[in-house]
Amino acid sequence: MASILIVDDEPGVRRALGGVLRDEGYDVEAVDSGEACLERLTTRPYDLVVLDIWLPGLDGLATLERMRQRQLDVQVVVISGHGNIESAVRAIKMGAFDFVEKPLSLEKTVLVVRNALRQQRLEVENRALRARVVAHHTMIGESPAMRRLREQVAMAAPTNGRVLIFGENGTGKELVARNIHMLSRRRGAPFVEVNCAAIPEELIESELFGHVRGAFTGAVADRRGKFELANGGTLFLDEIGDMSLKTQAKVLRVLQEQVLEAVGGSARISVDVRVLAATNKDLPTEFRAGRFREDLYFRLNVVPIFVPPLRERSEDVPLLVEHFMAMLAREYGRRPKQFEPGAIRALEEYPWPGNVRELRNLLERVMIMVPGEQVSAADLGLPGVAPEPRAATDGPVPVEPLQEARDRFERDYILHALAAQDGNMSRTAEVLGVERSNLYRKMRGFGLVPPRRAAGADVDVE
Repeated sequence: MASILIVDDEPGVRRALGGVLRDEGYDVEAVDSGEACLERLTTRPYDLVVLDIWLPGLDGLATLERMRQRQLDVQVVVISGHGNIESAVRAIKMGAFDFVEKPLSLEKTVLVVRNALRQQRLEVENRALRARVVAHHTMIGESPAMRRLREQVAMAAPTNGRVLIFGENGTGKELVARNIHMLSRRRGAPFVEVNCAAIPEELIESELFGHVRGAFTGAVADRRGKFELANGGTLFLDEIGDMSLKTQAKVLRVLQEQVLEAVGGSARISVDVRVLAATNKDLPTEFRAGRFREDLYFRLNVVPIFVPPLRERSEDVPLLVEHFMAMLAREYGRRPKQFEPGAIRALEEYPWPGNVRELRNLLERVMIMVPGEQVSAADLGLPGVAPEPRAATDGPVPVEPLQEARDRFERDYILHALAAQDGNMSRTAEVLGVERSNLYRKMRGFGLVPPRRAAGADVDVE
């Protein structure tokens, strides 16, 4: 139930307006002065204040000014007599939602109150969503490596310098890019991401630079590219090492001139874009092998930032577990699970070939599949990590057959290898040293469903 405080020195107005708003289902209180209003706001929160401009002592404008000085989070609707319209306009400029002219139309007043309370709810929800976005994009960790990373981000963010982010798959390169944007002077403008490895070569130019109608089969309308959509903000080119040499040449030109041409068009479009790029490849090796343009590398590599793998900051694992568990608990509407000391040790000792992404996927699996609120090392199913020794009992310790244990280990090992390679079957088979057809057979034998394929290519799985 929304709470409303009426501030008016006329008893008849307080009585009539209070009665109507109570009939609408609101919790209503009333006072007769600005001083009483400020005192009441210190004792309890209200969703809305209906404030008369003309008050004895501290008038409505002075009351509103003090409310703003004290940063009271409450919506305000002002009541104004005909001679006080100018003052009401001043109140709007000071942050009041709206004003209602006296003599009051109760029907209009109720409508304004509803709109003001709806706006208040939207503002509260917006702040909550912003807080969740900030929490989602927080760089978690207190290890020396993470402290150095945060220092580098803080130094690079306020500038317009291009940043090249290095690191293995799953380390959080996109997270670093988003933090650079959020701490930059461009944070109010768009952050646009392009995964250069996920877009076919014949479409990447259209994706980046846009196209005009009729430029190619299927181009039924003009379309703006990512560079133009990111104008004034930040463009993040993920997996830049997988971009074709032809597209690299066009990107280099845009970086040099800040001007582009849409595919099939002739008009020159000026853009103001800060470019951040990321790769898991060794680009100097790539340009020496002729697979990446050396001049583009030096254009992008103004500020190099290396994101350390999780195995090099294992002391951050407990903090990451706590962070992801809180997020997953909100997402699934459950209570966060508690990890036994042995489970935390197992997580710290595991080498995490898939880095933070693999850890997050494992924790989601734990949230879904592990019954109860306590998580042991045995519940994790980590390959190569022995569970905690069992406490001595009077009876024999049950031992599963060797073949079952071997199959369980192999099944879990394949699952973790798939997670480390983002569900890509070809790369997983290569890492495991088996033929892809053999990997498919093993997965079917273990009852595992292979990742779905689209257009004949492997796709990521979560």
